[in-house]
Amino acid sequence: MEKMEHTILEEQKGDRIDKVISTLDEEWSRTQVQQWIKDGNVLVNGQKIKTNYKCSLNDEIEINIPDPELLDVIPEEMDLEIYFEDKDVLVVNKPSGMVVHPAPGHLTGTLVNGLMAHCKDLSGINGVLRPGIVHRIDKDTSGLLMVAKNDMAHEKLVNQLVEKTVTRKYRAIVHGVIPHDFGTIDAPLGRDTRDRQSMTIVDNGKHAVTHFQVIERFKDFTFVECQLETGRTHQIRVHMKYIGYPLAGDPKYGPKKTLDINGQALHAGILGFIHPRTNEYLEFEAPLPVEFEEVLEQLRNNR
Repeated sequence: MEKMEHTILEEQKGDRIDKVISTLDEEWSRTQVQQWIKDGNVLVNGQKIKTNYKCSLNDEIEINIPDPELLDVIPEEMDLEIYFEDKDVLVVNKPSGMVVHPAPGHLTGTLVNGLMAHCKDLSGINGVLRPGIVHRIDKDTSGLLMVAKNDMAHEKLVNQLVEKTVTRKYRAIVHGVIPHDFGTIDAPLGRDTRDRQSMTIVDNGKHAVTHFQVIERFKDFTFVECQLETGRTHQIRVHMKYIGYPLAGDPKYGPKKTLDINGQALHAGILGFIHPRTNEYLEFEAPLPVEFEEVLEQLRNNR
């Protein structure tokens, strides 16, 4: 365990202790510092304090920095499609069929396993089984994900998601022919009381907004682009079903008779965010998977 000491300066007096400590090292997030304080790893004048302690001039701060937690997840060499990487952030194109992170009893073959073999530095905010994971996409959804390589980056990227400043555009094939070119679905999402693994529209659910635009119409299907304003579990899948146009191939929310495709036809094609260190806006685009393109060609040929 590494130790750091600091004496409170004139300009820091009256500030909360967690705020002061998080400014001492740009890699330390306030959330991380608050946990250190709760665990008793921060002393002021030799005494344990609470996260809301207000600093006084010349307070002697002792910070005992815990050793990084060893992750009980096996790194696995994978051929990952990395779109961007620096010391703070990584952008990866996840293939359809791959689970994002391990779960108890299912610790191998996930994106996190591959990321741990690719780079040893991932943020620890989400704990042992989800290092670096800022947001997720479903197993059978393909596309771009941003991954945090330290806690500072993680906290800033999550804040952007909360503030709805991240650009997330998906391409999807839905059942039915949507007559209007644009639309917005504003309907709250919550757990289905009859099936806890499914989401549904509920009056007291979490605020959820999806914007969509028609790209191409076929005989019985529509190719659309959906832009997330919020990022709830299964949001696009549930919202499109709610307005009567469920995703093709969706085993949970779609009809049984559907297109011959493995899982829902949904691809997270465009991802844009502000870099947590440089404040530069970055945007990335991943082309549709081959299987997705082949289905589109079949629909075009069957008009």
